[in-house]
Amino acid sequence: MAALEEIIGHCDRRLNVAAVEDYCPNGLQVEAGSRVARIATGVTASLALIDEAARWQADLLLVHHGYFWKGEAQPLVGVKGRRIAALYRHGISLAAYHLPLDLHPELGNNARLGALLEVAGASPVSGDGLLWSGRLSAPLSLEALGERVERLTGRAPLLVAGGDRSVDRLAWCSGAAQGMIEQAAALGCQAFLSGEISEPTWHLARELGIHYLAAGHHATERYGVQALGEELAREFGLEHRFIDIPNPV
Repeated sequence: MAALEEIIGHCDRRLNVAAVEDYCPNGLQVEAGSRVARIATGVTASLALIDEAARWQADLLLVHHGYFWKGEAQPLVGVKGRRIAALYRHGISLAAYHLPLDLHPELGNNARLGALLEVAGASPVSGDGLLWSGRLSAPLSLEALGERVERLTGRAPLLVAGGDRSVDRLAWCSGAAQGMIEQAAALGCQAFLSGEISEPTWHLARELGIHYLAAGHHATERYGVQALGEELAREFGLEHRFIDIPNPV
């Protein structure tokens, strides 16, 4: 068992939270206890995830998508009120790390995606550090790349063909980063992978001559929080369980 304060301090330092400007508070969002033996991790702090964490008797729920986003209503009523009430009722504290968990060079969603896809020389290529690029071990057709993504993530990506080129250099950014497709094309990449797709993305891919793979917001952002949870388990001698609440988006 470890002190909640020590665990959060470790996460805040490890992810360099103080240096990241974000749309939400990163770190501890709900404090429902002071000691932690079990950490549950997941992508989004939905009521379904909280219920599963409670069944496992977790003391801390660590997620990528937490609460208190800029621009949203602040009163603890409705859906938000029920979620936070459930956390306190079950004595589960909540910590959330958004952009810091996308950006991290080892534990981040983009770093883990690059390793998962076996991309050589994976590294950030944009000024904000969110867009990554690297080379495949051997060129693949769009369809073969899509099959690799499906095998590794368990979700079939939506494929948009931007011509008939094979893919040697791939760019990617987890989550809702479809707007980075023009940056990826400017880098000379033959394909860009992200989580979601918008209506204009289809036309941009075809006109820019770059393939696009919409691999799922949820599916592409499962890996950073798992890596962080595993590190915390080792560092503090805790039990860790990743709880995957299926989400097709």
